[in-house]
Amino acid sequence: MKEYFSFQWHITDSCDQRCEHCYIFAEDNNIPLTEMAWDNMQSVLDNCVEMCDRLDRIPYLYITGGDPILHKDFWRLLELLKARNIPFSIMGNPFHLTDEVCARLKDCGCERYQLSIDGMKDTHDWFRMPGSFDTTVDKIATINKAGIRSVVMTTVSKVNIKEIPDIIDLVVKHGVKVFAFARYCPTGLDKNSHVEPDEYRELLDTCWSKFEQYKDSGTIFNLKDHLWTLYLHEKGLFRVPDGLDDDMIYDGCNCGINHLTILPTGDIYACRRMESVVGNVFADRLADVFLCDKMDKYRDYGKFEKCAKCELMRFCRGCPAVAYGYTHSSCSADPQCWKEVV
Repeated sequence: MKEYFSFQWHITDSCDQRCEHCYIFAEDNNIPLTEMAWDNMQSVLDNCVEMCDRLDRIPYLYITGGDPILHKDFWRLLELLKARNIPFSIMGNPFHLTDEVCARLKDCGCERYQLSIDGMKDTHDWFRMPGSFDTTVDKIATINKAGIRSVVMTTVSKVNIKEIPDIIDLVVKHGVKVFAFARYCPTGLDKNSHVEPDEYRELLDTCWSKFEQYKDSGTIFNLKDHLWTLYLHEKGLFRVPDGLDDDMIYDGCNCGINHLTILPTGDIYACRRMESVVGNVFADRLADVFLCDKMDKYRDYGKFEKCAKCELMRFCRGCPAVAYGYTHSSCSADPQCWKEVV
């Protein structure tokens, strides 16, 4: 168990973009946009703190949306986090960032601001909206200038996989402090984004060479995808230590371990990247939800069809959300895992 417990807190669905792979706007489902009321936001924060006090953890909030800055009480919330000395990062859009806004974010205690770059200009603007790429790149310097750590996240799919090395060059050139990527989770029947396992391993190999090339650049490369563990194990750069507890989980997917997602509706998800509602924060205590039977199924690793047979199970487990996107079962084999197990 880690010292921090992270909450990905979506305070609003409102957004300037309509991204192709967005959970909110995917498949033109025309769902009503929700914004969490201020009274509820205060109670949610109390709920998060209460849970962490009960579990002897430190709350860490990832404030997001939609674009959280569009919430009418956005600054009010940040001032409250500052007053209560609760660490947080923002995951949002670049469009409303100015020197003044970023300075205010920094004053409120914002540690990181995460932007998305999902391809070079034409690809990224197709995913998100025309002009988004240039604005995103431009605002990296604005974030850095304020003393906030700029983070760029990329969602990898068949559409943009060949552009990931160019994105790495781009983020290093513009002084991004942290870069990471994760894989696209299909939200419906569309499997056109599918990447074959060998193709994904080839991507990791290419990226590892890039990371080695830029190891002294000042950009930190966060190995967010847990299949990095498998890759590094094969290269001899990671080995399973001797004498470990066979029943202990040491690393890998955080679902069921040290993460929950809260939506503007109050719904609590074990993981936002898949359908995994386990309660509602307006009615339930988060600590009770985290320890309940609904959450236990995400910790029942013996039922993972492939991972349970793998020596890396306690350190990897791939991405259950990606598996769910293809099969509607988070226990299915990770569709990009290239390892053969018997």
